[in-house]
Amino acid sequence: MSKKKVTGLPHQEDAHTKSYDPQVMRRLWEFMHPYRWQYLLGVFYTLLQAVAVSAGPYLIGVALDAGIAAEDVVALRNAVLAYVFITIVQWLMIYLRVNLMAHVGQSIIYNMRSQLFHHLQNLSLSFYSRYSVGRVITRVINDVSVLRQFMTWAVVASARDLFVLCGIILAMLKMNLRLSLIAFTVLPFMVVATMVFRKFARANYRKVRAAVSWVNSVLAENVNAVRVVQAFSRQTYNFRFFREEVNQHNLDLNLKAARLSSAFYPSVDFLGAVATALVVWFGGQAVQDEQVTAGVLVAFILYIGRFFGPIRSLSQRFDQMQSAMAGGERVFALLDTPSEVQDAPDAFEMPHIRGDVEFRDVEFQYTDDNTPVLHRINLKVKAGETIALVGPTGAGKSTMVKLLCRFHDPTGGQVLVDGIDLRRVTQHSLRSQMGIVSQDPFLFDGTVVENIRFGCPDCSEAAVVEAAKAVGAHDFIVRMRNGYHTAVGEGGVALSVGQRQLISFARALLASPRILILDEATSSVDTQTEIIIQKALMRLLQGRTAFVIAHRLSTVVNADKIVVLERGRIVEQGNHEELLDRGGTYARLYQMGFED
Repeated sequence: MSKKKVTGLPHQEDAHTKSYDPQVMRRLWEFMHPYRWQYLLGVFYTLLQAVAVSAGPYLIGVALDAGIAAEDVVALRNAVLAYVFITIVQWLMIYLRVNLMAHVGQSIIYNMRSQLFHHLQNLSLSFYSRYSVGRVITRVINDVSVLRQFMTWAVVASARDLFVLCGIILAMLKMNLRLSLIAFTVLPFMVVATMVFRKFARANYRKVRAAVSWVNSVLAENVNAVRVVQAFSRQTYNFRFFREEVNQHNLDLNLKAARLSSAFYPSVDFLGAVATALVVWFGGQAVQDEQVTAGVLVAFILYIGRFFGPIRSLSQRFDQMQSAMAGGERVFALLDTPSEVQDAPDAFEMPHIRGDVEFRDVEFQYTDDNTPVLHRINLKVKAGETIALVGPTGAGKSTMVKLLCRFHDPTGGQVLVDGIDLRRVTQHSLRSQMGIVSQDPFLFDGTVVENIRFGCPDCSEAAVVEAAKAVGAHDFIVRMRNGYHTAVGEGGVALSVGQRQLISFARALLASPRILILDEATSSVDTQTEIIIQKALMRLLQGRTAFVIAHRLSTVVNADKIVVLERGRIVEQGNHEELLDRGGTYARLYQMGFED
């Protein structure tokens, strides 16, 4: 099967060009700052560990020369005891450091993910129309995990590697300058190899991160749309696209990264072997000439074995730092994404809503589209009235109710409730007095009672049952295996469309909203379920201002006022009989059964 070249990949804005970004590092420090003393303690533990690591080969050399060669049992015993002691110290320092930094790292990530979740909950709906679910998940899970690796291990571990490296260099220079210089002859080759590796690894890593984001995005999209995929028998096509385009691209980039690593790290080991061979050759001759003791030679060989470990580790830390810069840039870009709808600095709590609504010269267009959606909408609604919004698809019905809920702010004019411009009040105080039932209601992974109580967490179970009875949901709920405590599954997969809709009605009723919005709430249910809902609507709408968007005649004919929209303008308004007598747009839609 031929492979297609992937071009124009999405999410290329994820590419990162800086190996070190001071702005990202400054933002990371804001999360790390509360734990600065723990970091300093971790560095202290690494310093003691580095001293223990550096002292090990030296003590072995002492044991060989002062103990075995000199046939001094006391010196041998002391050297062995000292070696055991520093080994215990090394183990203890590692244990303390790992526990300390694990706690610090998890605490930082807890704070970061909490802040991200809170921010995502408050972003405007327009953000989610531009940003795929898969990309959001990548930021919160993958990129934050990369930051955890950096802040938990890389920072302190880099200090450890530097301490160990400096300790080994000082110990080698103190023991024998000539052998030290011989061992260091391979360092220029090490520097060149590291620079080449970093250059290619940096470019490849940016592509890997973008590929991972694409994989997550496509995966989330297909899981969310699995019913549509199966309904249109697209499984084979989608699988081929995922395997040959998305997953194959990710595989190719990761294999390329693996090939780079497989070339670099063996090169480090090879250079270490060359350094060892040189020391053994020249050191062996020096031992024969009695210029160097056997203990010093053995210690040097052990030091060389430990010398290149920190260098290899620091190269890995560089990769982690680069990953953190790229991941941090994306995470902070998400955190810095402003909500298009924000409370004004002097916003106040919305008083108890009576229900008077007015659209005053309202105009609206989306920020990424210059095409106006609403044109000078003027509409007055009295408290307790039921308003039906009808019109062809794209006429602006849903946009009007989104403005009323303040999911968007009008680009012109005002939306007022009880004479108050909605931009003057807090969003929470407004929406807590409103209820929405959409065409495809979302149920959370929990029980029936938890979903009905979603808008009123403190309501009693008796109130939940009463609300379910009022909308005709009680009978099917009690027939379920565990009644009101039956798990509905993620998105309510265990229920039919009509059952999910009835639960959403019960949820709206229990919240006791002053303004109720029914966004094509009966378009997805069967006729029998619609009859049940129609009986419940009288109870649901009683005493509330209601906006009903529907394509079915049965849901609008009893409305107090019917508002007909076309291309973002109100072309007619009145009750059912009045609009039929006019013989205009509504009459035409009525004759067509609202199929537009």
